[in-house]
Amino acid sequence: MISIADNVKNVSQRIQKATNFASREENSVQLLAVTKTRSTDELTIAIQSGLTQFGENYLQEALTKIDALQAYPLTWHFIGPIQSNKTRAIAENFDWVHSVDRLKVAQRLSAQRPNTQLPLKICIQININDEHSKSGIPLSELDALSGAITKLPNLELKGLMTIPASSQNEDALRSSFREMSSAFKSLKQRYPSVDTLSMGMSNDIEAAIEEGSTMVRIGTALFGARHSAAKENTSNS
Repeated sequence: MISIADNVKNVSQRIQKATNFASREENSVQLLAVTKTRSTDELTIAIQSGLTQFGENYLQEALTKIDALQAYPLTWHFIGPIQSNKTRAIAENFDWVHSVDRLKVAQRLSAQRPNTQLPLKICIQININDEHSKSGIPLSELDALSGAITKLPNLELKGLMTIPASSQNEDALRSSFREMSSAFKSLKQRYPSVDTLSMGMSNDIEAAIEEGSTMVRIGTALFGARHSAAKENTSNS
């Protein structure tokens, strides 16, 4: 039987070991639990095991969990593709959005973010391998989109997110990660608010961290196989 508490411990150890191996500072990599299709009971166990940051792909499912778990001091990340008609609910209920890849969406998120809340933290999604099936912009469009986002009043640009092609061998995967890391470092020099490179999932935690990730998005290694098939092929963990 899967023990979420044991899995949290094991994943945390993997992160720490990879961080040490890469000679990076302790606690320089955050663990974001990917909780699509997971029940509030499973999230509660994860919370009791020390996790506070949760990533959701499906808006309606997420809103139910956010409401059910509002007694806990949690940070909620929206990590799925964004439809324009969903931006208001995302802007009102999440702390982070990792999947911004259009200026129109960023403008709507800023306009719909309540003034009583802190600015919404934004990661721009990069389609690092130019896959037609995935969301995200090519790196060639990063300068224009990042510059426009930093001018929006209710958003705070925090960094980049990517989901590399799963078909790559390790050398190609690391090359993609290094390309992302280089773009992240350049962005960080331009904008002081930038401090997050969201890349790495259950099967490639170590490689992502060794190549510069500051946040890994982990689902399967924490909770086991998903309860149902993923609804969107752009969403991995």
